[in-house]
Amino acid sequence: MKRTITCFVLLGFFLITTFASARTPFEKDLSVIEESQRGIIKLAELVVPTVVNISPLDAGSASRPFGHPRGKREDGGHKPSPGPGGGSGSGVIIDKKGFIVTNNHVVGDAEEMEVRLSDKSKFIGKIVGKDPDTDLALIKIESENDFPYVQLADSKKVKVGQWVMAVGNPFGLDRTVTIGIVSGLGRENVNLSRYEDFIQTDASINPGNSGGPLFNVQGEVIGINTAIINIAQGIGFAIPSNMVQTVVSQLMNSGKVTRGWLGVGIQPLTAELATKFGVKESGGSAPLTGVLINEVFEGDPAYKGGLLPGDIILKVEDEPVDTTSTLARVIGGFAPGQKIKVDLMRNGKKQQVMMALGEKKDGAEQASISKKEPEPFFGLIIADLTAENIEKYKLKEDKEVKGSASLSGVIVTQVATGSPAEAEGLKEGDLILEMEGDKVSNSESFAELTKGKEKTETVLLRVSRENRAFFVVLKQKGN
Repeated sequence: MKRTITCFVLLGFFLITTFASARTPFEKDLSVIEESQRGIIKLAELVVPTVVNISPLDAGSASRPFGHPRGKREDGGHKPSPGPGGGSGSGVIIDKKGFIVTNNHVVGDAEEMEVRLSDKSKFIGKIVGKDPDTDLALIKIESENDFPYVQLADSKKVKVGQWVMAVGNPFGLDRTVTIGIVSGLGRENVNLSRYEDFIQTDASINPGNSGGPLFNVQGEVIGINTAIINIAQGIGFAIPSNMVQTVVSQLMNSGKVTRGWLGVGIQPLTAELATKFGVKESGGSAPLTGVLINEVFEGDPAYKGGLLPGDIILKVEDEPVDTTSTLARVIGGFAPGQKIKVDLMRNGKKQQVMMALGEKKDGAEQASISKKEPEPFFGLIIADLTAENIEKYKLKEDKEVKGSASLSGVIVTQVATGSPAEAEGLKEGDLILEMEGDKVSNSESFAELTKGKEKTETVLLRVSRENRAFFVVLKQKGN
């Protein structure tokens, strides 16, 4: 009997392998395609019930469908530009009790929203809280029964090239499903919100997808779709789920978001500035990346922690900060009072300091000056501070530069056309505070500091404009 069973088993194995080997390459490829298709169908069936359609109930507060970047607000933030289509948007349920994440610009100024589920049932959604700085909002709907919901994934694990699915209501077409890949990570300077770290995707999203989820193949939310670039195809942006989790947790607990505050003025570290400050990798010639502190506000956490103008911030809690936007976002991701580790470069040497963050107040922001800022000296004509020019240039005598005891320096009264100073963006009314790290107190000290520097290739100045300080390197023509 055992021998007979063994023979049948061997015969069966032979027939199976023979049949498999007889399959054509097309049949094998088709099998793979069909299996992938079944996976996509199952994923859609799993996640679609968690996606909702959202419409403001207040007639005057219809949301703007998103579009391409339009530009910064006066408060330093950004907002999406209007695009074609209606005023509704999308959202995703992240808790069985009916908490829904969407975009702040979908909610607008409305206090209540109409929320429609995939089974066509409708609910009145209450606004739990909003965070314009990340363009996120949290809505709550009520029911005696639990709602279908999805989990937020760890967006740090997202990789470029992985498959994603977007679900939303583009142009009012409910529960539209599109698939694509992650095209890029850490996208900044898209001019859509104050804190940007977008996931870029080519999954087709359109006006009406605002606030809708971007799923991974496990059916977890890796991002909230927030913007498209209308003039391009296959370029969409989603707020990463880790940022969503941080904001949503605070909105659930208190209805508002509080953020850490460092209290510094910052600017990009250009190649010239990096060279001037001696920021080089040990043993190499390539400059390090980082953010340059040009101002430390008296009484704020950075001041208490011992940070100085001229320090280069390299990392915060081991996360590299190579742009001013990254630093602002990283600091804003910590809670007020939280102690953080800051790696910096000072006078060409690396240091590490610990400090407790303060709380960012409404309207407060880390001053960020772009590169374009900063007879005789490099085209500059200067004058001492007098009551007349203090009034003329609207300088504040009590505290022109936060952190200094009194107003000091020399005022720029003229910039020669075609000069190195003009090339670096210096202009009339700028206040020169330091030269090569030495304080400029008046025209005499300025003249003393300039001796022998007329023919030098580069000169480092610290300048104040409209109560904001920044560094600039003046270069002789031809350098």
